[in-house]
Amino acid sequence: MLAGLLTFLIVAGVLVYVVIIYNELVRLRNDNDRAWANIDVLLKQRHDEIPNLVETVKGYLQHEQQTLLAVTQARAASMNAATIGQKAQADLLVTGALRGLFAVAENYPQLRANENFLKLQNRI
Repeated sequence: MLAGLLTFLIVAGVLVYVVIIYNELVRLRNDNDRAWANIDVLLKQRHDEIPNLVETVKGYLQHEQQTLLAVTQARAASMNAATIGQKAQADLLVTGALRGLFAVAENYPQLRANENFLKLQNRI
């Protein structure tokens, strides 16, 4: 009788432990999914600002069409990315293209004084 009760308690304890672990894994998966969804939203917001940035700098950077084209192409590649890995890779391209654009913008004092450009630069 005591052995049966002890066996029951051990089995019940193991089951409770398995349920707790399972619930924790589900919570972690949900947290991960929510985090990726937040990242996706932020990337979409960033991509939505890029055309505004390109329009703002277009008048100043008439001789830098290659830089603007690189930013536009990187944005298009990022918008077409389907998987998380593709999105991460595409975002690296966007970041590199934007760094190039911001580096070129350093040579144009009027652009650096443009309030709209500064706001977009901070938001992106």
